[in-house]
Amino acid sequence: MINNIIKYGLYAVILVLVQLLACNNIQFSGYINPYVYLLFILILPVDTPSWLLLLVAFLMGLIIDVFSGTFGLHAFATTFVAFIRPTVLGLIAPHDGYQSSQSGLSIGSYGFKWFLIYSSILVFVHHFVLFFLEVFRMTNFFNTFLRVLLSSIFSVLFILLFELIRRGK
Repeated sequence: MINNIIKYGLYAVILVLVQLLACNNIQFSGYINPYVYLLFILILPVDTPSWLLLLVAFLMGLIIDVFSGTFGLHAFATTFVAFIRPTVLGLIAPHDGYQSSQSGLSIGSYGFKWFLIYSSILVFVHHFVLFFLEVFRMTNFFNTFLRVLLSSIFSVLFILLFELIRRGK
């Protein structure tokens, strides 16, 4: 139990630092903004209590907001992703269900295809909520949607890269 808290705490610190120091500085024409800190929410174990998942997501989003000057946008979008995560997990559950363990969700546990679908859905939802809240209007819908789509693709690519590095494969 203590080992898992230390392990996930270390993952959280590393991902927040990578986000703040590297990924927040990546912007291609204002359309591509990768957000790798979402990996932390994605890899938490299936049996993480809902209240803890929501609290951790809110705090992680709030930390990103404080250092990015985004006034609660990341906190809301990340908390929303944590809120819908159990529903998404239910929709894409493997035939034999999820293993009840503290090892967390990973490519190694459920395969590359499953993790790609899982991360793509949640990252897209996060980016959709984040970017449309940021502009807070439906004018230029297609420009904002293009930004959501491109940022989601690059975020998922970075998340998969980090996941492969984390798993040592």
